[in-house]
Amino acid sequence: MTHPRTAMAAAAIVTAGLVGWTGSASAAIPPIRPTPSLSLSPPQSPGLARYLGQHLDWGACPADAAELVKAGAQCARVTAPLDYAAPGGRSIDLAISRIKARDGAHRRGILLANPGGPGGPGLDYAAHLRSSMKDAADRYDLIGFDPRFVGRSTPIYCGVSPKAQPTHSRREAFEASVRNARDTARRCHEHGDNAALLPHASSRNVARDMDLIRAVLGERRLSYYGISYGADLGAVYAQMFPRHADRIVIDSVTDPALTQYENFQAAGPAQERGLDEWAAWTARRSAGYRLGRTPAQVRGTVERLSRHVDGGPLRIGGFTLDASALGLILRQLVSTEEYDDVLARAVRNLVDAAGGRTVEPTPELRMWLEVFNTPSPELDNQFNSANAILCGDGGWPAGGWPSDPERYWRNIERARRTQPVFATTANAIFPCPFWRTGPREPGVEIRNRVPLLLLQAKRDNNVPYAGAVAMHRRLKGSRLISADIRSHGVYGRGADGLTPVPCADGIVNAYLRTGVLPAADVGCAHPDGTR
Repeated sequence: MTHPRTAMAAAAIVTAGLVGWTGSASAAIPPIRPTPSLSLSPPQSPGLARYLGQHLDWGACPADAAELVKAGAQCARVTAPLDYAAPGGRSIDLAISRIKARDGAHRRGILLANPGGPGGPGLDYAAHLRSSMKDAADRYDLIGFDPRFVGRSTPIYCGVSPKAQPTHSRREAFEASVRNARDTARRCHEHGDNAALLPHASSRNVARDMDLIRAVLGERRLSYYGISYGADLGAVYAQMFPRHADRIVIDSVTDPALTQYENFQAAGPAQERGLDEWAAWTARRSAGYRLGRTPAQVRGTVERLSRHVDGGPLRIGGFTLDASALGLILRQLVSTEEYDDVLARAVRNLVDAAGGRTVEPTPELRMWLEVFNTPSPELDNQFNSANAILCGDGGWPAGGWPSDPERYWRNIERARRTQPVFATTANAIFPCPFWRTGPREPGVEIRNRVPLLLLQAKRDNNVPYAGAVAMHRRLKGSRLISADIRSHGVYGRGADGLTPVPCADGIVNAYLRTGVLPAADVGCAHPDGTR
């Protein structure tokens, strides 16, 4: 999942790929071919030599990358093989940024960063982290990058989705989502030269691109910070390239024993618990929000709103809101406790609209509605580069989608008994059952002793805490830093306008400065002690 940075909040659900407009590969899986690793020593494959020896032309970063421009960063393009198993063939471009280390005397090397997704652009993400890293940032060249097929890295597009047609029942809405998933798969295969690119979209290949960046920059090892899917990607890198992993920090991971679909399903009950927590908060402020005086009454209000939208799209302020979009907005806002007020005002807004009142959306709600009602090339790329990885992975971290559409429907209806609000989003169908190319490699099996730092919020309802515990057990060299907050993401929250967790921030920065992990796992209390 993508971390909901303030400036990227609308893109968060897009790059999470959770809009119910997308799903898994039904095509035959071609034979798995061995892929060479990368090294600064003579390459195992002669075809890789031209990539490892390339010269980068550093220059000004794009003018619209404000954080990079402000930081005085440089940008360049790294040429990478489209297919690492056949590096003599076609190449692609990877957009990278660099903020040079300020403390040359104590320079450690490079630190790459990824904000999540899949499908999240990350060219400016390392610059975004710099304020949270404090003086630890001075010891690294901070490297941002757009993963393959995202943003400025040989982006893929699938064209504008057809306008959603009104539906009048849950079953009609599901059948419409299946049609949309099938259409998305068709458009993605047929658009431009995607048929040649899509077979090479996978988390494994993104990790190989990361190692190529390391090698081209002349570094024997790389340090890393990744959040959400970016955290899973960090675990993939450490598994594939353990000798090249330096100081690795992964924040908010999924259970590596589950497929992506199973991890989405596991989040459903946690999201309902998050809604209960929010309902209790809102009930204590009933005079202001008028959504109910008890937690049960507030939850009942949300469930009635959900049933109302199940019966047909809701019109509000010139926008249309269907059941899928409503579920995703609720899901995204309930994931972070600082958004409780934003969610309460949005629900009040929507309840008024459902009651026939003429209302204008709150500014925050308008932002989400614009995502679902205003197509753009940027969102096209983020949606469909996410789909490419989701459908291209052979299992964890992003793949593993059932091929039978009816299985999704059965799971939705079964989950609805205990998940009246989030059953659909937790079991949504993606384009993957209709994808034209199957995964070329299996999912990644995580099991190693690479020393690294793992962070997780105990009340994360996007990727539940149990997944981090499972990951921690497989990463024998890891330390787990837990925070008692409802949040998707623990480190660097202050940079996103959220309440920092000084305990966690301090541990991460000390590790990045010294390379010394805590002697044991650490539990961080809620930063303000009020919850």
